Amino acid sequence: MKSKVTVAALQQMKRDGRKIVGVVVYDYQMAQIVDRAGVDIVSVGDSVGVNMWGQASELEVTLDQMLLACRAVRRGVARALVSCDVPYGPLQQGTDAALRAATMLVEGGGADMLKLDAAAEFPDAVRAIARAGIPVWAQFGITPHTATKYGSTSIPELAAASKDEFVAEATLLEKSGASLLDFTNSGPVAGPAVTRAVAIPVIGGLGGGPWLDGRVRAVMGAIGYLAAALDDTTERYANVARVALDAVTTYAADVREGRQIRGR
Repeated sequence: MKSKVTVAALQQMKRDGRKIVGVVVYDYQMAQIVDRAGVDIVSVGDSVGVNMWGQASELEVTLDQMLLACRAVRRGVARALVSCDVPYGPLQQGTDAALRAATMLVEGGGADMLKLDAAAEFPDAVRAIARAGIPVWAQFGITPHTATKYGSTSIPELAAASKDEFVAEATLLEKSGASLLDFTNSGPVAGPAVTRAVAIPVIGGLGGGPWLDGRVRAVMGAIGYLAAALDDTTERYANVARVALDAVTTYAADVREGRQIRGR
């Protein structure tokens, strides 16, 4: 097995110009698969609430739920670095609450690193968590929620126009002790500027591109495990939902026709 991924190794990858591969995973089985595939970061996202449990929003996810998901993923990962999202609530409640939640996710959930959403709004929490010896993956940028206040301006146009602001936020987060940055909707103008402005890796999912130090993608979306993949036309690396539907349909037919079913 290759050496275990560390924060220092990820930072060295940036210096060497090697791209960092991140995936969002929620369960033990998929954690084993992505770790075997050789990804660098396995992120336990608060999107678990929407994608796995049918909750209406990530804002509904609790700390206890994140602990449960983080433990499952941790058990399945041997090599990659495991990151866990701090859910909505602790950061908004203040630095002490954020630090308590961070400690729980590391000590109780087994996370190697924590991702803080809208981290630029909470530099004191970033600083406190980092000083406690917990690596921080600090998220900033344009989300669907923050974009609505700009009216009809498109997200790429908004990202380009906000380049200097994003560079300032990235620099602040680095100075506050963040180990990595998650730049949402970076775009081809602000993305390269931020990546050059800081020494720590800048990774992005939504609205990212090859101008960043790496990418992160939810595996459920990438491989078409979502039920929506049965009917949409999104380009994916696979369509597991279609394979599963065909397999279960065949299984049901075998049972109904009195044939022996496959497997144990």
